[in-house]
Amino acid sequence: MNKLILSSWNRCSSQGLCKHIPSPKMHVSNEQFGTIHSNNKLLIATFDNCISEIKEYLTGSFLFLLTDAQGILLSLDCSKNIEKQITQLPIKLGIFFSEESCGTNAISLAMDMNKPVYIQPEQHYCHIFKSWYCFSTPLIINKEIIGYLDVSTIDIEMKKELIAITKILPDHLLNSYKKRIRHKETGSNSLRLTKRQIEIINLVSQGHTGKSIATELCIKECTVNHHKKIIFDKLGVQSSIEAVSKALQLHLISSKP
Repeated sequence: MNKLILSSWNRCSSQGLCKHIPSPKMHVSNEQFGTIHSNNKLLIATFDNCISEIKEYLTGSFLFLLTDAQGILLSLDCSKNIEKQITQLPIKLGIFFSEESCGTNAISLAMDMNKPVYIQPEQHYCHIFKSWYCFSTPLIINKEIIGYLDVSTIDIEMKKELIAITKILPDHLLNSYKKRIRHKETGSNSLRLTKRQIEIINLVSQGHTGKSIATELCIKECTVNHHKKIIFDKLGVQSSIEAVSKALQLHLISSKP
């Protein structure tokens, strides 16, 4: 047992945490979980979709957990052959996987170290996890941890498959999540600009001046300037160059003439 796990065990013991607790000690209320779930809705949907895509290809028995950055369980899924067994575990949405809540575990160690962690059954402090081989990794976007992914198995023969899954799944999940964010931003921002405002920013991108835009659209130049001010406010920019750049980034206009 390495020093990190031993230190964690010592902390659990000094806090008076019993190894035979029937379930994690800490959990949020239903109302609190509703808010947490809403705040992480996109991440949860991405996790659920990614797991559903790979479940049918798994030959072993696996449990998948998703927590938020504080270690609160947001979603879980498993391979079909252990679905009944998982329902009997004391693992419910809203529980904390922190050390104080359920002792030394892969997620608590990943939270402590801010890096991927693999832990064997005998290295868990509490007996509720003593059958599991677990791999947990932080989910990081733009240097910010948005949650933790845990992949676990009760079958030592599945250890190699566990390693393969944990090397592929986190990147797949994060890439899918980023795509969903971009899609959401594109959709919401498309609604924020009116048809006239998109026409104007498109003409600005083509090098038109306020006067030529007014002529092109048969409106007054002061009206063009008014629209440009609104466009700047909506896109959160200060200049025409920034506005064009942001509009291209959000796919509101095309770079092609």
